[in-house]
Amino acid sequence: MNVRQMLRQGHVIPAHPLALNEARKLDERRQRALTRYYLAAGVGGIAVGVHTTEFEIRDCGLLKPVLELAAEEARTHEVVKIAGVCGRLHQAVAEAELAKSIGYDAVLLNMNALKGETVSDILDHARAIASIVPVVGFYLQPAAGGIIVPYAFWRHFAEIDNVVAIKIAPFNRYQTLDVVRAVVESGRCQEISLYTGNDDNILVDLLTEFEFEGNRTHFAGGLLGHWAVWTKSAVALLAKVKAHEGPISKNELTLAQQITDMNASIFDPAHDFHGCIPGIHEVLRRQGLLEGIWSLNLQSSLSPGQSEEIDRVCHSYPDLCTEDDRFISEYRDAWLRP
Repeated sequence: MNVRQMLRQGHVIPAHPLALNEARKLDERRQRALTRYYLAAGVGGIAVGVHTTEFEIRDCGLLKPVLELAAEEARTHEVVKIAGVCGRLHQAVAEAELAKSIGYDAVLLNMNALKGETVSDILDHARAIASIVPVVGFYLQPAAGGIIVPYAFWRHFAEIDNVVAIKIAPFNRYQTLDVVRAVVESGRCQEISLYTGNDDNILVDLLTEFEFEGNRTHFAGGLLGHWAVWTKSAVALLAKVKAHEGPISKNELTLAQQITDMNASIFDPAHDFHGCIPGIHEVLRRQGLLEGIWSLNLQSSLSPGQSEEIDRVCHSYPDLCTEDDRFISEYRDAWLRP
């Protein structure tokens, strides 16, 4: 697979959740079922070992088995397999080599552990990982542990040969523009695909044509925690965006607002994103793909009123969720077979 070419096509890439049983042990059957759901929904990639999969999988020996389960389910599908890579250099190198050995096509480079380091040091870190495997850059919002990095970093980062894409997820328009402008001004727009991770602004990101000094680019697709739920609808949405011609309509902007409202119910910004992962789990539990909303983090739970918020948005925007509910209901038993 030519991962660079594949990413240029633009895809829905869900950030893969972790399926646990009541004892907070890996539920392999439901972990496989989630991957089967995403593949059946028509995604172009999966991202595993990332924030939505819970960073804590590294502390309990689950990184390797979780990566292996997803790779095994995807082995007969033409999808991009992206593995999350975290930590200081020694850990990040080990995780990149592990991902490569399992058959992952690229790694999503998490820079959280480099907080306080210089731009030069972080670039050296990125170059070391890129010497092992293709890299997807990752601008993670501070609320999820990310670090703020300046335009200068992204401008030099875009010059690293083995960078194939960047997930832009600062949940901040100024910082989003820093990355887009850096890639445009690097002259590598045709080589580095931009993927939105701004779950609070998904559709506007996808519809926007960015221009700097006469040069234009756009987001090819999305790598999103939000797309871990209602995934079939996300695939249909991206297809419509790709086919879009002409000015953006008021109806499209209204739809963008509705998607953001849906996201707020599961990501829980009202409580500083405390219920983000439980919110995703709750939707999947209601659909019967997960048995419960258990996380490795014992403090992780739905926030007060969050369940009611999920009720509200599902009632308010049925077009954004009922198709997935029907789809999952029809095929869930097959996906749950060992």
